[in-house]
Amino acid sequence: MKEHFARKVTLAGLLVAVAVVGSTFSFPVFSSKCAPVQHMVNILCAVLLGPGYGVAAAFAASLLRNLLGLGSLLAFPGSMCGALLCGLMYKKTRNLPATLCAEVFGTGIIGGLLSYPIAVAFMGVEAGSIAFYAYVVPFLVSTVGGSVLAGILVFSLERSGAMKSMRTAI
Repeated sequence: MKEHFARKVTLAGLLVAVAVVGSTFSFPVFSSKCAPVQHMVNILCAVLLGPGYGVAAAFAASLLRNLLGLGSLLAFPGSMCGALLCGLMYKKTRNLPATLCAEVFGTGIIGGLLSYPIAVAFMGVEAGSIAFYAYVVPFLVSTVGGSVLAGILVFSLERSGAMKSMRTAI
């Protein structure tokens, strides 16, 4: 049991590292930094580890990105909502396209809407002067890109049989 837990925590840590390093390839859209690799990691966590580990990895990656100056406070609601929703979807359905859509909806819509009060409370008046739905567009841009990358990667891993081997090893 301890070995199983250690393997899952190790994989989650590696995926956090991928998300943090991948965030160096971010691009600004309005007041948020779009990091598609984070969304790819959310989906990999959903498929390999489950929703709990996915949310924990999203939180850890967001925290590290903020501490390193690679992200904004808006990384928390976006990545964590997406990780939770796609993790729950995959756990319930084992359907990759539905999981990708859940990541897009969780990050783009729910995370985008939840970012407004965070922007107002912690980022100042300028962030709050825009409409409450203004964060939805940049979050959608980021999560759609990351979800496409993840879909291609997971589909390729499943087709080659590597995903089955990875699940067995975990």
